[in-house]
Amino acid sequence: MPPCLQPSPVTGGSLSSTSSREITPEVFAHLVDLAALDLDPQEAEYLRRQLNGQLKAIRELEAIDLPEDVPITSHGVPYTAAISPPPRPDAVVPFAAPDEILSQAPETDGRYIVVPDIPHTDLS
Repeated sequence: MPPCLQPSPVTGGSLSSTSSREITPEVFAHLVDLAALDLDPQEAEYLRRQLNGQLKAIRELEAIDLPEDVPITSHGVPYTAAISPPPRPDAVVPFAAPDEILSQAPETDGRYIVVPDIPHTDLS
């Protein structure tokens, strides 16, 4: 089992419990490396603490005992057709001055904007 999924040695909790599991600095450093982020130590620690705070809030919400008949929801306010505006129709509206946009691009190829290659590293 990966170290980030191990139960806390302090509480001995299981993965399904609300024990105080957190992302360690070592695991966070690995994630930062995988994401190819360039963070100084203060930024990394700040983000790690923020992420752990969010994970703690999620665990607290998961611990709330709800009756089985409570429906799953993604928002606290139901947006019914009676109170929601109807979706606007999709309509293609050409821009009145496309040459104006193209003139602002650093490089074009005909009617296309040329974008630079994005450097990447092989993650394998």
